[in-house]
Amino acid sequence: MEVTHLGFPPLTMAVFVGLAIGAMLLDMLTHRGDKPVSLAKASVWSIFWIAISLGFAGFLYVQHGPQVASLFVTGYALEKVLSVDNLFVFMAIFAWFKVPDGLRHRVLYWGIIGAIVFRGVFVAIGTGLLAFGPWVEVVFAVIVAWTAIMMLKGGGDDEEEDYSKHMAYRFAKKLFPVWPKLYKNQFFVSRKVLEDELRKPENQGMTLAAKGAIFATPLFLCLVVAEISDVLFAFDSVPAVIAVSREPLIVYSAMLFAILGLRTMYFVLEALKRYLVHLEKAVIALLFFIAVKLGLNATDHMFHHGYSIDANTSLIIVMVVLVIGIVASLIFPEKEEPAAESN
Repeated sequence: MEVTHLGFPPLTMAVFVGLAIGAMLLDMLTHRGDKPVSLAKASVWSIFWIAISLGFAGFLYVQHGPQVASLFVTGYALEKVLSVDNLFVFMAIFAWFKVPDGLRHRVLYWGIIGAIVFRGVFVAIGTGLLAFGPWVEVVFAVIVAWTAIMMLKGGGDDEEEDYSKHMAYRFAKKLFPVWPKLYKNQFFVSRKVLEDELRKPENQGMTLAAKGAIFATPLFLCLVVAEISDVLFAFDSVPAVIAVSREPLIVYSAMLFAILGLRTMYFVLEALKRYLVHLEKAVIALLFFIAVKLGLNATDHMFHHGYSIDANTSLIIVMVVLVIGIVASLIFPEKEEPAAESN
């Protein structure tokens, strides 16, 4: 059978590329406008994206056997679970920038496009680094374990972050002068338009002190902060999925299909976040598991101890931990603090 340089036949590559491009075009065409996305609509679309991903897994099963399909599903499920914490950070970013519900999917759309590009770069670099030997897996294991420890230490920290101090926020403000108010759904607005805005009574006292023909809006600053935050998350999620498979196509396809459903998954999580209080603990447990898996793989290559975790076992562990996190959230909900008595 003819194969590409990625180790898969042209038919598999064609199906993957066709599904990915088709899915992105569908997402672009069906989520236009600035209306809030309802929980019902977001749930239906989330199920649709999962079905598309499982369809590709079924194709891999038929063409390449159960092990390849299992590797894909494990990587997909892992990326989905790890994305939960990322989406919670997005919620905090949107709240800080006071982005209306109807504009959040616009920021998420462009943020996800960026995530798809950066994940591709990181997967290429990460899988390429594995050629340097098992010590790379040790480094990946340390990165993943360190992320889990940081999440564990910060689990009870409810203090709101000041995103005006975020490096991405400061960098974006150096690139463009900033208009301090949202302007429709625009990331940028021209000086000419803003000069007309200054004549409105609600904008009295505001000036265009900075030079420049184009001004960034808070929506653009929000996008930049969200994008950089996602890039930082990729430093642990990419090694985690690479721990499942070294095949670049398996790793990237699993991440891409998981990312494509994140925009609608965001609105589901936003509606249900107060009920999924123990899901982050499941994410932390999975990160520790992945660190152990990477460590076992690396030390087996170095010392040949014969211990490893196969694809099916990894899939079972990922799914079981996820289910435990959801069930625990339903059985042991967060206790609501009693309202302060009024005098």
